[in-house]
Amino acid sequence: MESSLEFSSSLGSVSSLLTRCRTFKVLVIGDSGVGKTCLTHRLCAGEFPRRVEATIGVDFRDRALEIDGEKIKLQLWDTAGQERFRKSMVQHYYRNVHAVLFIYDVTCPASFSGLTAWIEECRQNSLGQEIPRFLIGNKSDLRDPTRTDHQVGQDRAMSFAKAHGMIFFETSAKNPLKKRGNGHRGDGALRYQQDDVEDIVTAVGATLKKRKTPSAANSPVYSGSFKVGKKKAEELWTCC
Repeated sequence: MESSLEFSSSLGSVSSLLTRCRTFKVLVIGDSGVGKTCLTHRLCAGEFPRRVEATIGVDFRDRALEIDGEKIKLQLWDTAGQERFRKSMVQHYYRNVHAVLFIYDVTCPASFSGLTAWIEECRQNSLGQEIPRFLIGNKSDLRDPTRTDHQVGQDRAMSFAKAHGMIFFETSAKNPLKKRGNGHRGDGALRYQQDDVEDIVTAVGATLKKRKTPSAANSPVYSGSFKVGKKKAEELWTCC
């Protein structure tokens, strides 16, 4: 007959399994200065960081959320955009990736043109089209209606996203964006869409929830810039 101690231990094991959530590795890539660190900080902490320094190597930030009753965790890998900081770590970036966020600055056409090189790097590191991809135009709060020729138009971005099988968003990591109906001007012409940061994290979470992945117990756990053995418990809105 099973002892009360053994029975209590088995109940604890079952409870532990039930409270675990699946962990998904999400790679955040793009040229230096497009706002990757600010965006990932906003996704995790819900606020714009007061002080930001250039990422050297890679930083890890977690966001726990619940999608249709299931708790999951997004592990955001904020990577350095400058090649001199990335070259020695590139293999670690692309290992066991579940989704990729391609970030560009809507006010910097060069950062949009640079996406082609990032897509090629994904291909060289065996990330196929089966991996969900999201195209995110950042810094929409800095758009200048009088300088459209020096900015990345949404039609151009949408066409690029469609050609590469990506889901497109345009947002601002800094300012909370208010929905503007269908994004139309008074004359009926389409202006441009503005997506809240939460729209992005919900879309990424919902897409990944549908995918079959190993349990969190079989996946490595990271915090900050260091690999750790385990965490005691899942916490909502954790950001390192």
